[in-house]
Amino acid sequence: MTASLPMNTSRLRRLMAMAIAALFLCPGGAGAGSADRPFASLATGPVSGIYYPVGQAICNAVNATRTGLALWCSIESTPGSVYNVDSVVSGENESALVQSDAQFFAVNGEGRWQGRPASQLRAVMALYPETLTVIVREDSGIGTVEQLKGKRVNIGAPGTGSRVTWDELKGALKITEADLAEAAELKTDAATARLCANTLDASLMIVGHPSSMIERQLNSCRLKLLPVSGEAVDALVAMRPYYTAAAIPGRAYGLAADVPTFGVKATLVTSSAVPEDTVHALTMAIMTNLEKLKLQQALAGLKPDDMAAQSLTAPLHPGAARAFRELGLLQ
Repeated sequence: MTASLPMNTSRLRRLMAMAIAALFLCPGGAGAGSADRPFASLATGPVSGIYYPVGQAICNAVNATRTGLALWCSIESTPGSVYNVDSVVSGENESALVQSDAQFFAVNGEGRWQGRPASQLRAVMALYPETLTVIVREDSGIGTVEQLKGKRVNIGAPGTGSRVTWDELKGALKITEADLAEAAELKTDAATARLCANTLDASLMIVGHPSSMIERQLNSCRLKLLPVSGEAVDALVAMRPYYTAAAIPGRAYGLAADVPTFGVKATLVTSSAVPEDTVHALTMAIMTNLEKLKLQQALAGLKPDDMAAQSLTAPLHPGAARAFRELGLLQ
């Protein structure tokens, strides 16, 4: 199980966020009115990744909403999806951004949650596609995913959704970490530095496209995007309900053609312990501010119908279900 933050650190951070909220809400500082506005923390990902700015956009929309049950939303930087699931289940955070495959594994007690299903996990909505993105050195000799065997590969930091997807991919390819020259567990910036220094051959991550982070990586030195395709990948996608065939848009990175791969969805989750009114307010604040949210690059393709239905393998929280019914997106 991914370790959670020490309780005193989490509590201190929460109190600081609530104090800041009170200052914004009450001109004279923390006052009686601030206590009436519920607080909700949103677990995101590393500051250098996509989940963090996505979380910022969501919290900005929530905090600007003044109708109904007004919430104060605060983002938390975390290692990623695996950590986020556990933080919601433990009550450390009220909501979190999580890959759809991690959501599936957690609810069904598979993978890292083997024998301990996250029965409290509840779905709120789907957000945007995330694709498996593998960057390799141009001189690495790697042309297919099968050729990762024997190479120095960044498989992602523990606690990230990228690592969850790697665990699935390696099974499909019938390889293990022992078959690699090195199985590195790096964050994006460290992986890029090592790729450019020729001490790493490939780096794997789950990303929504187009991505300024991927663009920076490709411009750092002689790197390229690796197609993730073939019979083993096709079989994996067909077997798992949370995966879908996808393509990285080549024109976003100045490439002549799209790059085939597969992917998941970024989803918003919460816990059954979070009150219905809180999740209803969170859902309505997001759904009524889609045009503002679409200004964030990863959220540009948001579609209300898909948000209410796609890749939600955990039970839908009653608060989210009520909001979607009111918006005509559910019966």
